[in-house]
This record gives sequence, structure tokens and C-alpha cells, in this order.
Amino acid sequence: MSTSGLPDWPWAGTPADDLPAAERLLLDAVRAWRHGTPPLHAAAMVLAAEDAGAAAAPLDSLLRAAPVRACCPLCPTVAPEEAALILACALAQRGARSEALAALLRLLPLRRAYAAMPAAIHLGCAFRRAGLLLRHPIREAMRSRPAARG
Repeated sequence: MSTSGLPDWPWAGTPADDLPAAERLLLDAVRAWRHGTPPLHAAAMVLAAEDAGAAAAPLDSLLRAAPVRACCPLCPTVAPEEAALILACALAQRGARSEALAALLRLLPLRRAYAAMPAAIHLGCAFRRAGLLLRHPIREAMRSRPAARG
């Protein structure tokens, strides 16, 4: 499966405070999970603040299947691996499963990417049930692309 053709996700290097609310919540939960002891409870506390506590178990499963390097909770910018994980979760939430798998393949070998997909889908569903919609990354990339001249 080719991973070329996916848009560059604009969140890499972005100040964390500039993220939309759903993406910032996901970023904070990932960072809390990575640095919390125990990780599941640390992420659950962050998610419960936005009534998305049901997303803690899928997030735990996702991060166990796809262990990405996350910055510390107070880091001011979004790391490239964090941005790639947000991209995969946004694509999975929007139903673009093959694109979500391609995004995970940027981070993980094939077997681990396949293992992470169900958790990414369940995480997207839990966020949606809590009223949190991640931005559609392909639509956002198409908006910012200049019109072709011909």
C-alpha cells in the first residue's frame, strides 16, 4: 500500500494552543497516557473533562498497538509523530479506513498498523458519541491547495 499522496498534515510543528478543541483533547490525552502512571487513568482523567471518558479504553488500545513518541504534556508544539497519529484518527473517524491505514503505515510496520486500526476506529466512534469531530484532513488539504491552471 502506498503512503504517498496523503496530504501533509498541518498540525506538525503547530503550537498546541492553536489546535481545534477535538484535536487538542486527543493530543492532551496522548501526552497524558505517555507520561502518566498508570497510563490509562491519566488519559481517562483528561478525556473525562470533555465527557469523552468512554474514549479512554480505545485510546489505551491504540497507543499500545502504535507506541508513538509523544512530547511532554506542557510542550508548546505538536511533534510530527503526534500529528501523524491525529491524522490517522481523523481519517478513521471519517470512515476513510484505507487512508487511515496508510497514515498509520507512516509510523508503524504493516502488522502493527493493521493491529492499530480497530482501536483507531473505536476511538473515532467514542469521540463522535461525545460530540467531538476531528477535522477531515483531506478536505482541509484540498481547501488550502491552489487551483490548477491549465
